Amino acid sequence: MDILLKRATIIAPGDKNHLQTKDILVSKGKIEKIANNISAPKVKVIESDNLHVSIGWMDIGTHIGEPGLEHRETIDSAARAAAAGGYTDIAIMPIVYPVTHSISEVSYIVNNQPNNGVRIHSIGAVSKDAKGEDLTEMIDMSRAGAIAFGDGLKSIKDSGMMMRALQYAKAVNKPIINYSIDKSLVHDGQMHEGDVSVSLGMQGIPSLAEHVAIQRDISLAEYTESELVLHCVSTEEGCDLIKKAIKDDINISATVSYVNLIHIDQDLKSFNSNLKVKPPIRSNRDRKALINSVKKGSIQTIVSNHVPLEEEQKKLEFSYAGFGATGLETCFAAVNTHLSEDIPLEQIISALTLGPRIQMKTYLPAIKSGEVACLTVFDPSISWTYESKKKKSISANNKYLSTSLTGKVLATIIGSKVNL
Repeated sequence: MDILLKRATIIAPGDKNHLQTKDILVSKGKIEKIANNISAPKVKVIESDNLHVSIGWMDIGTHIGEPGLEHRETIDSAARAAAAGGYTDIAIMPIVYPVTHSISEVSYIVNNQPNNGVRIHSIGAVSKDAKGEDLTEMIDMSRAGAIAFGDGLKSIKDSGMMMRALQYAKAVNKPIINYSIDKSLVHDGQMHEGDVSVSLGMQGIPSLAEHVAIQRDISLAEYTESELVLHCVSTEEGCDLIKKAIKDDINISATVSYVNLIHIDQDLKSFNSNLKVKPPIRSNRDRKALINSVKKGSIQTIVSNHVPLEEEQKKLEFSYAGFGATGLETCFAAVNTHLSEDIPLEQIISALTLGPRIQMKTYLPAIKSGEVACLTVFDPSISWTYESKKKKSISANNKYLSTSLTGKVLATIIGSKVNL
């Protein structure tokens, strides 16, 4: 299908057409022409009052259910949700059954690409079965196609193992992506430790648990001279440590979950289990520090932190509900709705496009004539409602169900695959 984008504002930092409004013709999977006015017969025209286009968005750390927990999310359903949310690429965590911890599991992911063109990338586990006890064959998994290594939202506890993992990953020029938290300080924590947790009588998860672990991981990255992505940072103290490490030229970068940019622990007074996530939503001071870090560039990537769970895991008393929420379909729209006055649109898009690709060392597309199309088409002004009957994810653990949002994805174009 040939596509003509009419009067689209191009977001492409560093390109001559950045922030220019142009027509873009995509034919046979390639960008054929970019001009002020293009007329073409027999094409699908996409237009909107405030049409925008960027290179395709990428998500780091998406959780799915296949293999083993397909009732939560399959590769195909995750790909459909990703396309609906504007993503052309998703890098999935290894926490499935069996865990992605050897050549065979990586090959299963790499060789089972969905038919809608969304590219599924594999993150291999650091430890066997993600138990934190024995290192995996990381070099073999890299050869099979793993683009990074990590144990999902299970922090790597053993410092010696973390150091060796960084060294092995360095040998194959791949990053370690780690959710840094000292689990010995968490115990049975259910939410951020603070005045709200005390008032609700909930066991808290202290900020200390994060910044102690981040400090250790930064020190190990410096010692091994390896590349580390600190995943889903949630605290002001963590932000401060990251800023200092970057200033000291340590090879680290960071991501933040979109939910932590928007919500604070006060929002849990209603006991909404769809806001029970890892990392926990924290204080308003933490939230402001995270927003500032995205604006200043010390946090380079905004992630969906997509963790699908069945209804039986979430429709429980808050203390018994599972941690996690879906996010692929709502990440951009929620950030655009709630943070458009705090973070410029250009910077939001950069954190969905450039940041993750630089961290994962994947191919960086371009909006230029002759290039294979890898585009996300959206209108940041359109209001819409995320409805249960129209969602693409199998799971429904999302705070924004039946909620009006502003900023809608109109299409993803991935080569000859067009998702409208």
